[in-house]
Amino acid sequence: MSKNKEQGFSTRNLHADRADKPEHGVLHKPIHTSVAYTYDDARDLAAVFQGKMAGFSYGRQQNPTVNALQARITKMEQGLTSTAFATGMAAIGSTLFALLRAGDHMIASAFLFGNTNSLFNSFRNFGIEVSFVDTTSASAVAAAIQDNTRLVFTETIANPVTQVADLEGIGQLCQQHGLIYLVDNTMTSPWLFQPVSVGASFVVNSLTKTIGGHGNALGGMLTDTGLFDWGSYDNIFDNYRNGDVRLWGTTQVRKKGLRDFGATLGPEAAHHLAIGSETLPLRMDRTCDNAQSLAEFCEKNPAIKQVYYPGLPHHPQHKRATSLFKKYGSIMSIDLADHIDCFDFLNRLQCVVSSSNLGDTRTLAIPVAHTIYYEMGAERRASMGVSDNMIRLSVGIEDIDDLLQDFSQALS
Repeated sequence: MSKNKEQGFSTRNLHADRADKPEHGVLHKPIHTSVAYTYDDARDLAAVFQGKMAGFSYGRQQNPTVNALQARITKMEQGLTSTAFATGMAAIGSTLFALLRAGDHMIASAFLFGNTNSLFNSFRNFGIEVSFVDTTSASAVAAAIQDNTRLVFTETIANPVTQVADLEGIGQLCQQHGLIYLVDNTMTSPWLFQPVSVGASFVVNSLTKTIGGHGNALGGMLTDTGLFDWGSYDNIFDNYRNGDVRLWGTTQVRKKGLRDFGATLGPEAAHHLAIGSETLPLRMDRTCDNAQSLAEFCEKNPAIKQVYYPGLPHHPQHKRATSLFKKYGSIMSIDLADHIDCFDFLNRLQCVVSSSNLGDTRTLAIPVAHTIYYEMGAERRASMGVSDNMIRLSVGIEDIDDLLQDFSQALS
């Protein structure tokens, strides 16, 4: 293929595996199920373990099929290198475990996904301070910075109320203060937004969602953008202070996070996710367009009190989302009128599926307060803007007329 002109996102992704020249000229990297590897010279095995030679040591740390997926996502995010995990939560938890120590402080969005919020509260039990702040305001983040602050974590679009973080402002703050800037890009995906553009140090994606796109495999990915100065970071262990300084952080995550915790992505799942990712732009364009139309429909329906979607002009961060993202995403939420029972409404839907996943080809709906945010309690839910009658929607690729008809009959 010609190298005279840089290829577009879809073309690069479709032909990503060919760059590795997979066996027998196949177009997709095969599924390698072996967990053990051997070398003709036992000295080479030792060299691989010691990081002196490239190669595979053990399936918990490396696999050819998984490596191909890592290379694919690295190109999507315009990063330096990527590390795959069994889930997005495993990617986040393993990264924090590897890079933070007791006595450190981190800043996180107050509007975090429920499971991420639970995880960060658990880290408090191990001596890591966590401040939850309104990341739609860089000044709120700045006010929370302490002498022991090491990292700032935010999502691009919050789930489920769709607040859009001040990604550029926070990036500038992190650069000024030498902080790790970890951005969860799951709700936007690298098709709509690339956090490297706002100075992110790390980008995390739950591959289970829009990148895989078909609800048939779990996976997570951490991408190192190469922008953070690891030479100035005190928490890097001496064992990993060698070679390319840009890789010190990722090396420690792979050794102390992936290897020690063992949250390994399996090759079968990696293959499913890689195949699913090939249609990411097509699916995201369709789901975003559907979400925009559905949000506009819901906004006009008297049975719905409030619609939360960055594509609507009244959304508090509409201008920011317009500036940052190609489109506004496929996640939206609605507050039903008080007289409507949220469960009855969900049961009346025929095309839309009641389910907890996101980024599927099908439109999914879930009663937020009663499921994924139930453990938070009423007080914390209220602080995040989550009402008891809120329905979160992950809009799919159905024909929009069918979705609108389904909502119309369920709300009538």
